[in-house]
Amino acid sequence: MKKKNFEEYKAEQFELIKYRDPAIKIIEEVELYPSFWAVWEYMKAHELYLKGDFYEARKLSQKAARETGIEIHPGAQIGEQFFVDHGHGVVIGETTVIGDCVTLYQGVTLGGTGKEHGKRHPTVGNNVLIGAGAKVLGSITIGDNVKVGAGSVVINDIPSDTTVVGIPGRVVKGANVKKEVENLDQVDIPDPIEVEIDELRKENEDLKKRIERLEKLLK
Repeated sequence: MKKKNFEEYKAEQFELIKYRDPAIKIIEEVELYPSFWAVWEYMKAHELYLKGDFYEARKLSQKAARETGIEIHPGAQIGEQFFVDHGHGVVIGETTVIGDCVTLYQGVTLGGTGKEHGKRHPTVGNNVLIGAGAKVLGSITIGDNVKVGAGSVVINDIPSDTTVVGIPGRVVKGANVKKEVENLDQVDIPDPIEVEIDELRKENEDLKKRIERLEKLLK
């Protein structure tokens, strides 16, 4: 995330939030969003972290977490146009890497599994939406243009241009994910299990018809 002064940051965040949240009406409202302050404090803490001042960096980030409900480790790497909608309960681990144009909803965890050393948190690509309560765990990679459904638990790499739902997260193939991410729709998500069940039903019906035809031929 590029270094910027407060007024530049405020103007940028207003345009960003206005695009992603229709509730905001005037620029002064931007300061009422927890994400606004959490990201601002993260940028200062991250600068301290890069200088090796780990204690002061953590002290600043923990203060921001108490005030906003959004816990961002100062060691995390975050790209441009990052937004946390509502935000309470969001946790972002130390070795997390987040690309550009990423949106997180409340209760999201970008965390570790407790077993790894070194790079132990997710890498999230560009233009990604992660729905409320979703957990993305471990040193895994989430590709570009991915949407993670609310409440999903993702523990494996996810390819670009896909939607992920369920516990554990399952990939929905063939979804128009880029359009969905742009619309920030975290509700109308295909269910891969339901799709598989529908396919099995169709196969079962086809088999029944084939058996009926064979029985008629044998009479």
